Amino acid sequence: MAENREFMNRRLHSLLGVIPIGVFLTQHLIINHFATQGEAAFNSAAGFMGNLPFVIFLEFILIYIPILFHAIYGLFIVFQTKNNTKRYGYFRNQMFLLQRITGVILVVFIAWHVWETRVQAALGAEVNYDMMVDILSSPFMLIFYIIGVISATFHFANGLWSFFVSWGLTVSPRSQHIMTYVSIVVFVVLSIIGMRALFAFVS
Repeated sequence: MAENREFMNRRLHSLLGVIPIGVFLTQHLIINHFATQGEAAFNSAAGFMGNLPFVIFLEFILIYIPILFHAIYGLFIVFQTKNNTKRYGYFRNQMFLLQRITGVILVVFIAWHVWETRVQAALGAEVNYDMMVDILSSPFMLIFYIIGVISATFHFANGLWSFFVSWGLTVSPRSQHIMTYVSIVVFVVLSIIGMRALFAFVS
């Protein structure tokens, strides 16, 4: 019974990492990328997302609750699992280790980012271009956000590989090898989008 529960929890953890969290990450980076087109473009895109009907309900159901479960169960996995060198070998175990490290980083980064943006918005602040410029004007915060964004894009991209394996979509060594390259492309593309967005706020 306990094994079945753990199996289902791991499946749910993997699924939520892709849908809706991965979808939200991609959308969030794309919205932020509007900053490369200037203040007005970013404020318009961010304002559109912030003014969606039932936005608070949607955020809790599609973002906060899934992230909370993914983070809590992810930390459980971090502290109770070991590398599986016999099954996956050196490279995949290094990816697994980085997955755990970036997961821990993201727990801190997301909590801080939510505090700086969503919580402050609830307290009356306006989440706009000027807010991000002010946050990233600190060299420490810029470095912190760079680490956070790279951790997020890696964690999602590498998590895609695990998702396809755990859900039986890539069974053969060849399909898993191809998925490795797909995950690398996803990581590179999303990282470029994220970095361009960040540096648009400090240029």
